Amino acid sequence: MSRIGKRPIPVPSGVVITPETDGTVTVKGPKGTLVRRFSPDMTYAIENGTLTVSRPSEDKTHRSLHGLTRTLVSNMVEGVTNGYTKQLEIIGVGFRATMVGKTLQLNVGYSHSIEVMPRDGIDFAVAPDPQSRNPIVTITGIDKERVGQTAAEIRKLRKPEPYKGKGIRYRGEAVRRKQGKASGKGGKGKK
Repeated sequence: MSRIGKRPIPVPSGVVITPETDGTVTVKGPKGTLVRRFSPDMTYAIENGTLTVSRPSEDKTHRSLHGLTRTLVSNMVEGVTNGYTKQLEIIGVGFRATMVGKTLQLNVGYSHSIEVMPRDGIDFAVAPDPQSRNPIVTITGIDKERVGQTAAEIRKLRKPEPYKGKGIRYRGEAVRRKQGKASGKGGKGKK
């Protein structure tokens, strides 16, 4: 058995999981509803407030799908109960982030501002960091994949550069810094 796949998923009170015969799993909770389609070969058993995922055979594809299915269903349960959050830090002189309605507006060193529309189920919030006063963009939602993808797309707009560290980075991300160009002294000088 897969070590991850055989672990039971605790189902909190207020969460309803309904697996269908075609592989579709619906998870309803206090924060919303998530629906995802998995391999129809996997079977689900709900007993004593826990959900277990099992596979039909020891075939390689079934073994690989077993742990993946269990993890994705667990992420769905976590999303409808607590939700997911990613934070991005914007570092640079004149770099700003503001909210215009539900749209995130970024000024990150280009000649124009960039507007990012939220996907379905995604919310943005902007607040200054109390220590450094850099803007912090908070991305929240119930779908872990959507929250992570949105954060990655925003970070891609201006990746942190290695010389001064300016750009958009995940909160707490360490950026490897490079030394700048050496001064004109030394080496082959002009005669």
